[in-house]
Amino acid sequence: MPRSFRIGVSSGFKTAAPGTIEPVLERLIDPLPHVEWAFYDAGGGEPVAAEAIAGFEGIIALGSPYDASTVAGNGELACLARWGVGYDLVDTEAMTANDILLAIAVDAVRKPVAEAILTLILALAKKLWAKDKLVRTGRWDLKAQTSGLGLSGKTVGSVGMGNIGGEMFRLLGPFDLGRRLAHDPYLDPQRADALNVELVSLETIFRESDFVITNCPLTEETRGFINGRLFEMMKPSAYFINTARGPIVNQEDLVAALQAGTIAGAGLDVVEPEPLPLDHPLIGMENVILSPHALAWTDDLYEMNGTIACESLLAVFRGELPAFPVNREVIEQPGFRQKLDSLAARWREFGV
Repeated sequence: MPRSFRIGVSSGFKTAAPGTIEPVLERLIDPLPHVEWAFYDAGGGEPVAAEAIAGFEGIIALGSPYDASTVAGNGELACLARWGVGYDLVDTEAMTANDILLAIAVDAVRKPVAEAILTLILALAKKLWAKDKLVRTGRWDLKAQTSGLGLSGKTVGSVGMGNIGGEMFRLLGPFDLGRRLAHDPYLDPQRADALNVELVSLETIFRESDFVITNCPLTEETRGFINGRLFEMMKPSAYFINTARGPIVNQEDLVAALQAGTIAGAGLDVVEPEPLPLDHPLIGMENVILSPHALAWTDDLYEMNGTIACESLLAVFRGELPAFPVNREVIEQPGFRQKLDSLAARWREFGV
């Protein structure tokens, strides 16, 4: 009888997301007698050690770095499945060089993150934070001073227009927006037309939007590229929202814009660093809504993230490709094809 397939699960789930992955593993993996799973030590912010993932053919990764030192010389690992969609902590070049496929959970985060964006748009537009404070302090007499904005006729601009951006505009459909703007050099114009979105320059997004939403990935190209120059272009009545990654924004410039009243406020589910120090200027700002990189963390997201991660690994064990591969260039590499063929042959030996 061939040896069982082994899945390594990040120990980060025990602290950062307890109880979220286990039900999915119990549903999808435990009934398979030829597949085992175990937690591995994901470390404390440092790159995962190579010895921690030795012996696993697939791993489910959460929030730790995975670099060249993690995977160098690992001849067994075939697939790293991210519990989520962001992979800025994964060295994709190192994965490719070591014949390891990186898979993400695109469908799992699309709707929960879009819902999180909608939550921040509505909370900022209605000045929910200010109205909450009036009730808590007994100042009902000031409620006229916290009048909000209706979304009808307003312009929403998306920096980046992938799956989340498209879902965001779909959810905003009933609100009778004025214009839908997007800046994305990689977006197919036909898809923009189908979503009734105008493709415009980055500067146009910031000049003309009532709500600027960050929907792009963190890359070397996008790191810190939303800065003071762009904030200076915004309307003083406009709001900035970031649910993507904190380092995409030059945070000092954002703080300066908020302090100067250059923009009306911000909704931030991501910041830099995380956790945000309690003495950071953003903490004390009453026109800022903050969330601990968890506004999209819902029962739906937990279930789908775990399901897609498990299904990605099971697909690779069967010699197939997962639904959402990232480093597609690895697929035709002889080393990866050899891993895939070997795994498929073992799967067949179990008669499944």
